[in-house]
Amino acid sequence: MTEAVLLIGGGGREHAIARAVERSPDATLYAVASNRNPGIDAVSDGFEPIEETDVDAVVEYARSVGATLAVIGPEAALEAGVADALDAAGVYAFGPHAEEARIETDKAFQREFMDDNDVPGCPDYVVFEEPAAAADHVREADSDLAIKPRGLTGGKGVRVTGDQVTAPEGAEYVRESGHDAFVIEERLVGEEFTVQAFVANGQYRVTPAVQDHKRAYEGDEGPNTGGMGSYSDATFKLPFMTEADYTAAVEILDAVVDALPDYKGILYGQFMLTADGPKVVEFNARFGDPEAMNTLPVLETDVVSILRAARDGEDLPGLEFENRATVCKYAVPEGYPTDPKAGAEVTIDPGSAGEALLFCASVDAREDGVYTTTSRSFAVVGRGDTVTGAEAVAADAIQRADETGLRVRHDIGTAELLQARIDHVNRLRED
Repeated sequence: MTEAVLLIGGGGREHAIARAVERSPDATLYAVASNRNPGIDAVSDGFEPIEETDVDAVVEYARSVGATLAVIGPEAALEAGVADALDAAGVYAFGPHAEEARIETDKAFQREFMDDNDVPGCPDYVVFEEPAAAADHVREADSDLAIKPRGLTGGKGVRVTGDQVTAPEGAEYVRESGHDAFVIEERLVGEEFTVQAFVANGQYRVTPAVQDHKRAYEGDEGPNTGGMGSYSDATFKLPFMTEADYTAAVEILDAVVDALPDYKGILYGQFMLTADGPKVVEFNARFGDPEAMNTLPVLETDVVSILRAARDGEDLPGLEFENRATVCKYAVPEGYPTDPKAGAEVTIDPGSAGEALLFCASVDAREDGVYTTTSRSFAVVGRGDTVTGAEAVAADAIQRADETGLRVRHDIGTAELLQARIDHVNRLRED
């Protein structure tokens, strides 16, 4: 049976999903998004410009193309209840319903869920419903804190005292940010990493660990972004991790799935590898962006077979991956994320990216070319036997591109940065 798969979303993550679906011999791909991603457009049989949170319009289009499966990329669509509505319309959506997606969309719910269900790895935290009380707490604390608005912020809302801001600056951020409620947590010190899992029917299948780079500038400097790039190794763990570290992270995901027996979709665990082992930075209810671009290109299992098994209530297939490392580097507009400048021409295309894979993200495809917007523009992904080998492939693709009007973190995946991560964890373990 050929499946008609509807993809919701138009970023780099969704382009990676689209390519994975397109590789399947048993699928026809359709897509909806607020932007026309030229990469998704090239591999889909139909596209409709629809806001990802326009529930009725998404359902109407799904019916019009005879969709039998749907994959939801962005978190805002999950929060809006797109999965709920598609399921109610008889189109199986691989994504959690809005209530279960609160594990991402409501940070207070996330921490209270962990406490209530004895999910390990939860840091100390306090929930504030009034900004003034949260600001007082931040200003008067005698230790460093992570300041998190309760709702969605596109990966850019967190401020950490003792790292990005001082305590007085953190308190000012709380007062002036415009957010109504906050979760204030102990600052976790260590190295971050992500493990993503396909979840359905009370089962889960995990994928290799990935490390994203949130900070805007090389050397982990500057403001947080949606993610400037990421890498994975040829094994399931990363160079600074042990097998026991990866296993401990998976055990945390296991506890979440056990507590949410009806959860379906991707469960994304972002962890901090501390001196005491992995702690939970956050959970997401969908693929990471950029992490999807590390995971899906080396997934050998037919992704549509996973979706079909989830829908049909069958055992999820075991996942097979190429034993290859990946490095993803995002090109972003100059000034991103604080004062991005749109309008630079994007001259790279799949034929000029060398051995790297090219994933389009937030670009403006016009008759006379492709241009940047104010968000992340495109990503290149190198694959190799080692992380540094994959980095060389990605770096070659960036070198082939015209970087005029663009900026890239060239240090992601380099030997120097990898060694700095290893040295950092070694120091934590020794202290």
